[in-house]
Amino acid sequence: MLSYRHGYHAGNYADVLKHTMLLQVLQLLHKKNKPLVYVDTHAGAGGYSLNDEFAQKTGEYIEGVGKIWTNNNLPPALQQYVDDIKHFNDGKAELDLYPGSPAFVDMNLREKDRMVLHELHSSDHLTLAEQFAGDRQIKVIKGDGLKGLMAAVPPIERRGVVLIDPSYEIKTDYIDVAKAVMKAHKRFATGVYMIWYPVVDRAQTEAMFELLKNSGIKKQLRIEQAIRADSNEFGMTAAGLWVINPPWQLDDIATQTLNYLDPILNKGDGHIRVDWEVGE
Repeated sequence: MLSYRHGYHAGNYADVLKHTMLLQVLQLLHKKNKPLVYVDTHAGAGGYSLNDEFAQKTGEYIEGVGKIWTNNNLPPALQQYVDDIKHFNDGKAELDLYPGSPAFVDMNLREKDRMVLHELHSSDHLTLAEQFAGDRQIKVIKGDGLKGLMAAVPPIERRGVVLIDPSYEIKTDYIDVAKAVMKAHKRFATGVYMIWYPVVDRAQTEAMFELLKNSGIKKQLRIEQAIRADSNEFGMTAAGLWVINPPWQLDDIATQTLNYLDPILNKGDGHIRVDWEVGE
């Protein structure tokens, strides 16, 4: 896990969906004039240059955000996503920088809200800490976010969003994520939990979700985009978000977003799905 650097994957198709939905969750929660906390268990570096060696080596952003960056008539959710990226790039026409999850949230943070960011990788933690140095609304912690999550809940605000976005490079990450969410939910049952997941080995991914589905936790929504069919070959074929306690209308917004993205990003044999895996 300590070798993982998100800079290689910044702005890829998985980021497009993840960050679009994260922004929509915030927007929906902000309809109530009450403070909230955003907790990120694997915050990364906060922002990424798409011109550095990491992004240029893989070029994944070209097949992700690069596919919609200049499009007109975007659905509202994707328009906000693109607008925030343009703001992060200081309004320049070129796509040079890509914001990480903390930067997206920071651009939409109200004065009454706050962030708790965890990052274990030394270099990424240093970059993240420098980016938010002196901001009293934001706490940056160097450490394992799954362990740190238990100290972050329940928040004093009693409202919050938890994004869990590990590398999944270690096979046990899948089960560790499920167990951490179940423990956190017992302490903070009303929080919105957004679990980002890749599909590299479908059986591994579904084993994590079986634990969650059988946990007794209500209101579990799957939002998934596959750009290729499941395969035993190396590489991620799909990615998505498993959302516990999604705000009202998130499922409709996700459907509209994926219906737009699918013909643009699908490699020919993928799929999209927005399913209530566990109801109320």
